[in-house]
Amino acid sequence: MKTMLNIALPKGRLGEKVYKIFEDAGFECPSIKENNRKLIFENPEKCVRYFWVKPSDVSIYVERGAADIGIAGKDILLEYEPDVYELADLDIGKCRMAVAAKKDFRDDTSKTLRVATKFSNITKKYYASLGRKIDIIHLNGSIEIAPILDLSDVIVDIVETGTTLKENNLEVFETVVPISARLIANKSSFKFKNELIEKIREAIERNKILREENK
Repeated sequence: MKTMLNIALPKGRLGEKVYKIFEDAGFECPSIKENNRKLIFENPEKCVRYFWVKPSDVSIYVERGAADIGIAGKDILLEYEPDVYELADLDIGKCRMAVAAKKDFRDDTSKTLRVATKFSNITKKYYASLGRKIDIIHLNGSIEIAPILDLSDVIVDIVETGTTLKENNLEVFETVVPISARLIANKSSFKFKNELIEKIREAIERNKILREENK
């Protein structure tokens, strides 16, 4: 019996781009394109089993071995620090983690800086590296409202186009770290299914180089 590789894909637009990368690398699964509500799709011939999960959950499935490999944003890897191998930067889903505030913001270093974010770990490490004392206000959504309502001085959040910030009279002051989608692997799977994982990784890397050359 062939060994199947379980692959966790993030739901949504990014997941569709990610699947296309696997398809182009020669690991297609036609049933994934059918119009249905299934979450798990197999192609025994290619030894792959794909399944859709919430983007922030991909690393959990991979770390705990329910998935052998998966695609997770660098923001998730930095925030939750899952015990996985990071194998490749897919160069898609590109954005940045940034500090933003009202346009007239000036940092008064004599006071503790109030920072609203859902990325508390990344934020702590960033400001610790600057030696800046902060008070983290952990929020789960609509982070942009915090400085407008004077809940915080600044926010740390993912910025793609910056449109939402502009519409709320906020602007980026500093970039914390660039973000993109990464191929990750379960440590045990990487050992026992290494040949197939490496075959996929190498095919993805080859296609990435070709895409760059054709730009």
